Amino acid sequence: MGADPGGGTGMKGAEDCEALLISAVQAEDTELVRSLLRDDSNCRVRDLAFCLAVRSYCGHIAQLLLQYGADLSRCASDELLPLRKAVESGSPALVEALLGDHPESELLDMCDLARHWHETGVETELRRRTGSTDAVACTWVQDDEYHSINEFTLGGMTVRDGHGAILMYLEELLGVRTSFEELMDRALAHTCQDHTAWGRAAIQLADRRDQATWAAAAALRTHPDPSHRLFGAEVLRLTHLFDDSNEDTYAGPALDIFIDWSAEETDVAVLTEVLVALGEHGELRAEAALLPHGGHSDARIRRAVAQGLSSWSSSPRAFSGDARTALLRLMTDPDAVVRKTACCTVAVGQDHDPVFADAMAAVLNDADRLVQLAAVYGLALHNDERCVEAARALGPRQPGSLEEEGYLEAVWRYEWRRDCR
Repeated sequence: MGADPGGGTGMKGAEDCEALLISAVQAEDTELVRSLLRDDSNCRVRDLAFCLAVRSYCGHIAQLLLQYGADLSRCASDELLPLRKAVESGSPALVEALLGDHPESELLDMCDLARHWHETGVETELRRRTGSTDAVACTWVQDDEYHSINEFTLGGMTVRDGHGAILMYLEELLGVRTSFEELMDRALAHTCQDHTAWGRAAIQLADRRDQATWAAAAALRTHPDPSHRLFGAEVLRLTHLFDDSNEDTYAGPALDIFIDWSAEETDVAVLTEVLVALGEHGELRAEAALLPHGGHSDARIRRAVAQGLSSWSSSPRAFSGDARTALLRLMTDPDAVVRKTACCTVAVGQDHDPVFADAMAAVLNDADRLVQLAAVYGLALHNDERCVEAARALGPRQPGSLEEEGYLEAVWRYEWRRDCR
């Protein structure tokens, strides 16, 4: 390309940005891609990067590029993958990124294809297609921003096991109402709650917000298998969480069931989900049900308690005495994530009792950098001057860490408020 007519470096800068973005997509560096997209407004570059991400089977990066303005309709068909190949890849993120305008007949065919892979099983279908009797390699990989998935490789062919989630997505587009039991079976075919199929099934059911679905999920509370109880708890939690109606129909029933459930659940994963659900209710009854678990032996439970107490963050009222005691204890917990979570809860709370500022100052020398950052963030939000020197001592943020950037930006805002008085 030619030089900038004005003799500047604008064109060179654009070329550099394009090269960096393409390299970041090739390296599958999600955070670098995100960082570059925040600073770039070149539509052509985003579209090129989107096509590359699709052809590289990087569905989560393709979705990220769409969020920042890449446009599927500006891409030529020969620059992308056929939808059939995306479905066969088993990546729900990739399929969703490619779903523009497709005729109903094609979507029905893709449903049949996804159902075949799901019902046959990835490993079985891979063996049929490759004829290989070698051991199948399996790894756990990120598929979209929030979920992960199993990726199988055999005989030079690599496929992910998200066909159940793909099937759910296509059925939803086609207006097919799949039964609660079928969606649950597709979710529980995977043992991990973070799997895309599990997440898709829970969200799809929660979006229905009808009494039949609520009753089916609630009935799982007494199921002998913890995975069924976990799925039921998640559907109930999300039903209330996603209810944006003025009536908030499910708030009362959700609070009642989770209070009772929290007192009797013994499985750690299920209890964690129940406590997370309680934390989404800013009521004293929810706090009273959370607090007895603050000293639980499992860190996941203590994290849920620390996070759950943040329900009071937007309220001007102070933390109750018991909540204050629990938070101060959790800020010195053996688990670093618990300490960080408790600091963040105190940080965003409207209760600016000096005891909290002193407690955050006390962990500025914590062995974990994120705990230190959370304490700095909290001191800044509590308008405590100690945040300034503590931020300087931490040095610059780690490259690509948006979390660190948010924590340290709070210090800059504090200094701005202080100096404008």
